[in-house]
Amino acid sequence: MEIRLQKVIAGTGLASRRKAEEWIAAGRVTVNGKVVTELGTKVDPEHVHIKVDGKHISSAQPYVYLLLNKPKNVMSTLNDPGGRPTVKDYLRGISVRVFPVGRLDFDSEGLMLLTNHGDLAQTLLHPRYHVPKTYLIKIKQVLTEEQIRQLEQGVELEDGMTGPAVVKKVKKAKLNSWLEITIREGRQHQVKRMLESVGHPVLKLTRIKMGPLSLGDLGSGEFRYLTDREANALRELAEQKQASAENTAQQAPKPKRRVSRAGWARSKKAKVV
Repeated sequence: MEIRLQKVIAGTGLASRRKAEEWIAAGRVTVNGKVVTELGTKVDPEHVHIKVDGKHISSAQPYVYLLLNKPKNVMSTLNDPGGRPTVKDYLRGISVRVFPVGRLDFDSEGLMLLTNHGDLAQTLLHPRYHVPKTYLIKIKQVLTEEQIRQLEQGVELEDGMTGPAVVKKVKKAKLNSWLEITIREGRQHQVKRMLESVGHPVLKLTRIKMGPLSLGDLGSGEFRYLTDREANALRELAEQKQASAENTAQQAPKPKRRVSRAGWARSKKAKVV
């Protein structure tokens, strides 16, 4: 079966699909000895020889799924030009190249999924699939019922209205309070901006759930492999989201064809006598 060249390279764990596309465009990839620069190229990995920088790529690695509790003040990337600590620093003993599914702000913490399963990652990140994410948040003061209603219905940000959220009060103190908020979008700094829009700056933010995954009692900076049940639930969620989106697209009314009126007789305006 023929599949896209960049997907074959990504499947080996050598690089992400985006990075593989950069390699192809740069002329660093050969198929049966010929340089390939066309991103749409499809190959049968069982019947061709693929090299990157003159070296044969290895066979596809098994899919790996990790759950990390990202500490505060750590970049949710594999490297940082500024020399700040990254999630890669906490993946001790992992020989397979995995990459983060989504991001958390530098000063935020909590659940991060890392995997070498590129198709699954793309589905979970795509805005059209609306995978729910839940955050435990500490804010200044206490939300009023009206402010909760605003968040649940959607608030106006500089990049448009947010989708509906689920908000639960957890506990309160004299000067601050804790709440849980679940959203199905992934805009930059979205939760912080939502709370600021109703007058409550975020003091602390921890992601505790993502789809069927929960952070549980995993310590800060620790990681673990997903259980078979969790990995299966994650794959099933991705399949359900894709199937639902395809059904919606099929059921959407087709745009009406625009009829050209060129050559049609025009009615003459009646003369006013």
